[in-house]
Amino acid sequence: MVTINTEINRLLNFAKQRGLISEEDYYYSANLLLDVLHVSEFVPEEINETLETAAPILASMLDFAVQEGLIEDTVCQRDLFDTRLMNCVMPRPSEVVRKFQEDYARAPKAATDNFYKMSIAANYIRKDRIDKNLKWQTPTEYGKLDITINLSKPEKDPQDIAKAKLVPSSAYPQCLLCRENEGFAGHAGHPARQTHRLIPLRLASHRWFLQYSPYTYYNEHCIVLNRKHTPMKVNRKTFENLLDFVTIFPHYFLGSNADLPIVGGSILSHDHYQGGRYDFAMAKAPVEKVYVAADFPKVKIGRVKWPMATVRLTGEDREELVCLADKILTKWRSYRDESVGILPFSDGQPHNTITPIARRRGSGYELDLVLRNNRTSSEHPLGIFHPHAEVHHIKKENIGLIEVMGLAVLPARLKQEMQQLGQELVKGTGDVSGIAELAKHAEWYQMLREKYPEVTQEQVTEILQAEIGRVFATVLTHAGVFKRDAQGMAAFDTFMQTVSED
Repeated sequence: MVTINTEINRLLNFAKQRGLISEEDYYYSANLLLDVLHVSEFVPEEINETLETAAPILASMLDFAVQEGLIEDTVCQRDLFDTRLMNCVMPRPSEVVRKFQEDYARAPKAATDNFYKMSIAANYIRKDRIDKNLKWQTPTEYGKLDITINLSKPEKDPQDIAKAKLVPSSAYPQCLLCRENEGFAGHAGHPARQTHRLIPLRLASHRWFLQYSPYTYYNEHCIVLNRKHTPMKVNRKTFENLLDFVTIFPHYFLGSNADLPIVGGSILSHDHYQGGRYDFAMAKAPVEKVYVAADFPKVKIGRVKWPMATVRLTGEDREELVCLADKILTKWRSYRDESVGILPFSDGQPHNTITPIARRRGSGYELDLVLRNNRTSSEHPLGIFHPHAEVHHIKKENIGLIEVMGLAVLPARLKQEMQQLGQELVKGTGDVSGIAELAKHAEWYQMLREKYPEVTQEQVTEILQAEIGRVFATVLTHAGVFKRDAQGMAAFDTFMQTVSED
């Protein structure tokens, strides 16, 4: 029978292998674990194993904690406790920063590689859960779109929900992105962050921090957050920050969510960006039309072949790129074209904004500016340039930065619903509107039945994945302010003329 003493030894062995602790930290870390686990004795054991993550060891320790009455057996309690356990074998923030800076002196990629590996080893990035996400690519006229059904965030236990209501309200930390989260123990209403580490940055002469997302949606999914808890705002400084970042880390891209509700991200209260090392379909999309602005001779300007209206600026002169991007943003903020539903204000509320993304191309820079508008109407109460009702059975949530670039983050419910839908397709069921769990898909199912009158068990998963990907392409088309028809493209050109005129 495996004892808690062995599990402590296993975790110490794992931490040493992954560089979280050194030999000099061995007994110090062991004693911290004894305290957290309420164990009075420790005997060193020789451990011969190599694990990808600490998850199996932590699972055993959590079972022990439940058995001993240290925690209740709920998702939240287990997550809070396993983070406390990992904190016992973590380097201090100053050590992480020093190591990052030493690695960066060798190469920027070496610094991010090691920081990312440390975040996984620390279980801050919960790789064992992320690996459960369903992922695939769907070829479309816009390239291969990435689709993921997000299974990494566990369902909340009713006991945890009840406990969260009892936690006294607090303004510390003010939000999940605040710098003050580093080392925070958490509670029923706030995740533990003892294993959270931040790398200080200077962007446009201001203090920012680099971290990784605990639930990475793509390779090395990072977050760059403002030192201050200040609302999201897209302006000239945004472009300066993005280009500064990709100068510091040329192997990463960095983008900003739009700064208005509906077309913005899930957290608009704290200024932040998202980046990483991944080539989305959008980054591979070609320029299909070139524009010229006489005042900016060093910048190439193009319209991207992408379902959402995107202006691509390319050049080596950062100042000129920033100035032109700022000019486009300023023009767009007040731009009106009622023929295609673009109104910049209503009842004093702004509607036009931009989702910007920066990346390097050799010694040059590439800045994509995605034009956004957050108007609503009686026909489209959730947003005119938002997924329309006919695709809500697949994707209803906001189209933020990640979706804009071509990655659909879809709800966990779809895994079970697609399995059921697949079974009905294989059986040849004529109508699923009477099946409660599938009723929302009934109209789509009818289309699938007509398109695929006979479906085998071997075919059904591939068919459903491909069709979900095509729905996502439609979602992006709905979110595009200038539609990809003759009228929409002419309207796009008209807007770009206003940029080049003065």
